[in-house]
Formats: sequence, structure tokens, C-alpha cells
Amino acid sequence: MFIATNRLFVPAERAEEFEAHFRSNMRAYLPGVPGLRRSTLLRPTRPDQPYVSVNEFDTEDDFRAWVASDSFKEAHRRNSGIARHVTGNAVETFQPSEDLLLIP
Repeated sequence: MFIATNRLFVPAERAEEFEAHFRSNMRAYLPGVPGLRRSTLLRPTRPDQPYVSVNEFDTEDDFRAWVASDSFKEAHRRNSGIARHVTGNAVETFQPSEDLLLIP
């Protein structure tokens, strides 16, 4: 598994519109991306925290192929509606060191 996150800093007064734009992009451009297992947008619980977008891929190669894809480019071209709400962001990538799945 390979995980890519993006911390997105959004002023509180723009949060609702940001979420609507982001969800729309997720639903339009992420289904069918090869190797993408899950995509989650996490809402902050405090005003000083960012939103966090979490994308779980099968492999780093799947992630890199998505970033190079026409779908990724189109989604980010369409992001002008989202970008006006974001005051800063930081992309980070990870490989799990431990993955403990607890199912009741």
C-alpha cells in the first residue's frame, strides 16, 4: 500500500463551498483510477487545523501513474474553484510501517 496525503488550509468562512467543490471533484475524477483503493477527505475539528485528503493506492507506481494521467490534470485544471478557498497546502507520501485492522 502507498498513501498520499494533502493538507489543505481553508478559512472557516470558505469551508462549506470548499467541501462541495472537493467532493464533486472526488466523485467525478477518482472512480476507476487504477490502483486507487480509497480516497477520504478529513474535516478539521479545530479552526487551526487543515483539511486532509488521504488517497490509498496499491503501489507507489499506481500513485505516480495517476499524477501523470489526463484525469489528474483535468481534475486539477478544474480545481480553480477549489484553489480560491485554499490558503496553503502540503503533499506528503507514506508507506505503512504497521497496519493493524481491528474488526469486531
